[in-house]
Amino acid sequence: MFTSLLFRALSRLSLAWLHRLGGLVGRLAYRFDATYRRRLEDNLALATGQRDPALLREAARQAGCQALELPWLWLRPLEQVVGAVRRVDGWERVEAALAEGSGILFLTPHLGCFEITAQYIARHTPITVLFRPPRKAALLPLMEGGRARGQMRTAPADLSGVRKLVKTLRGRETVGMLPDQAPGAGEGVWAPFFGRPAWTMTLAARMAEVKGVRVFYTWAERLPDGQGYHLRFSEGVEPLEGTLEARCATMNREIERLILACPAQYLWGYDRYKKPKGVPPPDAERGT
Repeated sequence: MFTSLLFRALSRLSLAWLHRLGGLVGRLAYRFDATYRRRLEDNLALATGQRDPALLREAARQAGCQALELPWLWLRPLEQVVGAVRRVDGWERVEAALAEGSGILFLTPHLGCFEITAQYIARHTPITVLFRPPRKAALLPLMEGGRARGQMRTAPADLSGVRKLVKTLRGRETVGMLPDQAPGAGEGVWAPFFGRPAWTMTLAARMAEVKGVRVFYTWAERLPDGQGYHLRFSEGVEPLEGTLEARCATMNREIERLILACPAQYLWGYDRYKKPKGVPPPDAERGT
């Protein structure tokens, strides 16, 4: 009850105020949560090769912005949310692919405002997104209400959901997913991510193999002072081809390129390198 009331109260604030408050929350978490601070510092240093204090502070601030903008994104009217998109690059390529009758797989990493990308797409064409329930059950109805509106549909992260995604792509519609989530045992392969093995989901690479599918990488940059968002769509530098492991490695390299364009807005505090229960360690740790 408290979480729901808090979300509804926060949603009444302007995006600029939410980002100010989120920045403060992010900096406080960085200062007082030693585990979070260590993970953020280590992951960011691995990617950039340095420990820049200013970049670390900004990454922590942006993580707080991401958390506190959720009430606004989920509870404000869809038209108002989509109206916060101030600039879009590459959408004409998406429109051309749709006009050609292609199914489209949108891959959105934990970079910038990843919640708004599907809402923007749903304003223009139907999209089905892979759905994982939040850890806090109180957030479930808020999340469902914020996502399942307009032309957006959800698919559960189970076998029935995978079938729904395949059917959607074969029907020449669009699917969206976060490709840098750490999957469970049997759902991933070890693939390099900024030079370190990361347990990488295979589902995205498998979906890309559906006949007639085009893959677009997308992310939304958070503009300063709550001004809104800048969306980008691209088809990547490398084609997803070869073995399943090779496709997952390629996907990670594409995500790395996006992140390095705006490293402060990636969720470095996310435990990207964790080993899920039941997953054997990568070959390098087994000494083979």
